[in-house]
Amino acid sequence: MNTKPLRAAAFAAGAILLGANALAQASLPGPAFPQLKSAAQIKSACDAGLAAAKKRVAQLERHKVDAGWIAAYDDYYAFVEDTLSPIDFVLNVHPDAAGRDAAQACSLRWSDFNSSFNQNEKIFRALKSAPTPTAIERELQRIALGGFEDSGVSLTAPKRQRAKQILDKLTELDQQFNKNIRDANVQVAFSEDELKGVPEGVWAKAKRDAQGRVLLGVDYPTLRPLLQSGENAAARERLWRAKENEGGDANLALLGEIAKLRNEYAQLFGFSNFVDFNLRRRMAKDAATAWKFLDEVKDTVNARELSDVEELRAAKAKHLGQPLEATKIERWDSSFYAERLRKERFSVDQEAFREYFPAQESLKFAMHVIEKLMGVRYTEVPAELWHPEAKAFAVSDAATGKAIATLYVDMYPREGKYNHAAVWPLRSSASRIGRTSTAALVVNFDRKGLTIDEMETLLHELGHAVHNNLSNTRYALQGGTSVMLDFVEAPSQMLEDWVVDKKVLKLMADVCPSCKPVPDELVDRAKAAKEFGKGSAYGRQHLFASYDLALHGKEVPDPLALWAKMQGATPLGYVPGSKFPAGFAHIAGGYGAGYYGYLWSLVVAMDLRTAFAADKLSPEVGLRYRNTVLGQGGQKPAQELVHDFLGRDSNSKAFFDYLRK
Repeated sequence: MNTKPLRAAAFAAGAILLGANALAQASLPGPAFPQLKSAAQIKSACDAGLAAAKKRVAQLERHKVDAGWIAAYDDYYAFVEDTLSPIDFVLNVHPDAAGRDAAQACSLRWSDFNSSFNQNEKIFRALKSAPTPTAIERELQRIALGGFEDSGVSLTAPKRQRAKQILDKLTELDQQFNKNIRDANVQVAFSEDELKGVPEGVWAKAKRDAQGRVLLGVDYPTLRPLLQSGENAAARERLWRAKENEGGDANLALLGEIAKLRNEYAQLFGFSNFVDFNLRRRMAKDAATAWKFLDEVKDTVNARELSDVEELRAAKAKHLGQPLEATKIERWDSSFYAERLRKERFSVDQEAFREYFPAQESLKFAMHVIEKLMGVRYTEVPAELWHPEAKAFAVSDAATGKAIATLYVDMYPREGKYNHAAVWPLRSSASRIGRTSTAALVVNFDRKGLTIDEMETLLHELGHAVHNNLSNTRYALQGGTSVMLDFVEAPSQMLEDWVVDKKVLKLMADVCPSCKPVPDELVDRAKAAKEFGKGSAYGRQHLFASYDLALHGKEVPDPLALWAKMQGATPLGYVPGSKFPAGFAHIAGGYGAGYYGYLWSLVVAMDLRTAFAADKLSPEVGLRYRNTVLGQGGQKPAQELVHDFLGRDSNSKAFFDYLRK
């Protein structure tokens, strides 16, 4: 996931395997991560940043609207980005609750400040009349004006005031929604007998309660292995329910309030629903187009999803020795029996991949793939960061040695940390002032190694970071992932397929000569297994996207009642008492009325992959992709970026061919 939806040369293998001297001599190209270790430091940085921002706004208001105005406006944006982004980020990763709370309080103050700025009529008028001599400036102006208009700058005074109130409240509600999940610290107690089949490494060193029972959380390094391998159905059910209900009734109430406020916000602009308001500046354009796309996907996926469930049901009946007609697949059964079928049919065991993908070596491998493909180098650099286990890497161009970006990585789960996988684009590139980009990649992996699914997740998230890091835009406002939301996932989704390519996987030997190579025949089986269950996987994404659009329609329904109805119409049905929307943080935040973008972007991603069909590591194609897509950031509309790379308009052929085969 990208958290900013609103905004080929040959070189030596193993470039990221550094000796002590190289590590000591390296340095990051951008500014060091700010010292935000205590609540007091965060508050001090917040006070100073807001005071400086107010002065900069006044200066921008006085700036002559001449050929230099766009650059001055971009300078202001770059300052805000450098000042606010680290605070918004540590809100999600700070090891101390007091630090996270201080960051949240600061973020709300900045939200108030920014919503006022985005309704600043002086700045809006200046932007509207600023000289735009090139297509790049004209695109920047077009997008920026849209942002001001979407914030209510052109509304009447009463409506403008209400728009600001709603925007500030939505930020507050989104932050509280995520805080409720982050700070829940859900733990479920199990006897050792209940954990039969679960890899011992998942639970052996876990905390115990007073009765000696194992206490397990709902982080993914725990949840996935238990749901995939746990023989005890009741144990699977308890952990599944704990995850489904992680946000609780409090978050259901917050989500309902968020949806109502968004609906009211759209009506301020004359729209009957938030979807049409939100999509009018995106690739889909409106709700009708998004729904039509989802209907096309459903027509293709529905039969395959039903077939998947019947296969799981047969597997359960066989496993339990009971009649098929008396067997029902529960939601906490699906991963378990899907994994059994993968082992039975393809001899593919997710847990078995951990010995091939040690955690730190997997990170090096993923970076090395980007090195070979896109002509860059990653160099680990000592840095004092928000947590001792977080790492910093300098990114440089392999051909010239020029430093171009910084990447931070936070790999392992801990209490209070954001518990999914995401990338924060902390800093955007701006070639006009030699500004380098910075991204922070946050995942939650098992320390002993990754499954092949987790390796796919790592490549996906690294794709977001690469989008930020390899941006080469003139203005910071257009850097990296500052693209349409229904395109932003495409560059990361494109790389997911690299995980089952034999040539790609052999690069692990460059960064870890002592690591066991994945056997070719296992790669073949993993690729075949990846195809298994895709009806269910895409059916799930279709449900999420459809629910999001329905929640933000003309009539605002109760979030849980809507979910129960829509999930109830799927082959596995709805589980009474479960509250999935309470943990659906994507739509409480920036992906609200935009979650369809994951499937929409996948269509584009699969089309992009066609250029790499002959060789997924082609440096020539990789460099062209780097320059025409990643390097351009938001300097061109997404459709033009894809056309420039493929030499034609994008189409959905590759996507639907894949679904149907």
